[in-house]
Amino acid sequence: MKILSLLLILIFSASCQSQTNSKMSEDKTNPLLCDPVSGMCEMPTGEKSNEKTAIPTENKPVKIIYYTDPICSSCWGIEPQLRKLKLEYGDYFEIDYRMGGLLPDWSYNSGGISKPSDVAHHWDEASLYYEMPIDGNVWIEDPLDSSYPSCIAMKAAQMQSKEKAVKFMRILREKLYLDKKNIAKWENIAEAAKIAGLDVPKLKADYDDAEELFQDDLNLAKTLGVRGFPTLFLANADNNQLTVYGSKPYDAYENALLTLFPEAKKKNIKNENAIDLFEIFPTLAPKEYAVILDKSTSEATSILEKLHQQGLLGKKTIKNGSLYIKK
Repeated sequence: MKILSLLLILIFSASCQSQTNSKMSEDKTNPLLCDPVSGMCEMPTGEKSNEKTAIPTENKPVKIIYYTDPICSSCWGIEPQLRKLKLEYGDYFEIDYRMGGLLPDWSYNSGGISKPSDVAHHWDEASLYYEMPIDGNVWIEDPLDSSYPSCIAMKAAQMQSKEKAVKFMRILREKLYLDKKNIAKWENIAEAAKIAGLDVPKLKADYDDAEELFQDDLNLAKTLGVRGFPTLFLANADNNQLTVYGSKPYDAYENALLTLFPEAKKKNIKNENAIDLFEIFPTLAPKEYAVILDKSTSEATSILEKLHQQGLLGKKTIKNGSLYIKK
């Protein structure tokens, strides 16, 4: 029986993943050898139960269990698709955000990835691939030793407010990908929590209990057979289920939702005023704006840049892109 012993970072592919091996002393599998056609890097997870795990719906017709990790660059890459899905079909589904624990530690040496600095150029490549702003130099200037602290902080945030927890994870990612902040450090976690409107002392006090919730997420991941990130499990009231693995075009997420709930009616957002979108999403990358409104990335950049020059939007620019910010 294989023992889950190691999770590695996937940096440049259509999904982030974890890897396992049978013994800690054996050679580790290269986490960067991914299949660009399937959009997924396989993750050995042991035997999956033959019985379908129930995914009960709650307040809306469809429930989505979304396995992610704050440091998963491919999850950052599907932010445009998820934001569009929320705008067009948000009345019909709810998302249960589950943490995957992408990087327990650095106790491995595989495929030329033996230390954080080896990761930097892969994140720069991922930025170009997804057209989302990422500065890989965080792995040189202030590298993370684990993704577990940010995962546990997310579970603690969910104990306060699911809505604020989603904002919190977005802010954590912006701090990591654009500001090159080590989000394994408490001071950076606390700053993100404050911006998200969370009670920071309570977040810290809840941290121990949140570790148990994080372990629950890891256990459920084994049961569901999660083999990489991002992974979205969708289910309707009859427990009919579909799974979308890895980074996919918007149609893949939309079609899965409509298959499970054909009655869903799309909201027309194509004629939304550019500024109005910032009332819903306080920060937007050009790629996000482009996907949401069915524009090219260059056209989206032109529109957002004009609003910035007019003083209507703030802007944060890094070597691999920009983020436009509500004023």
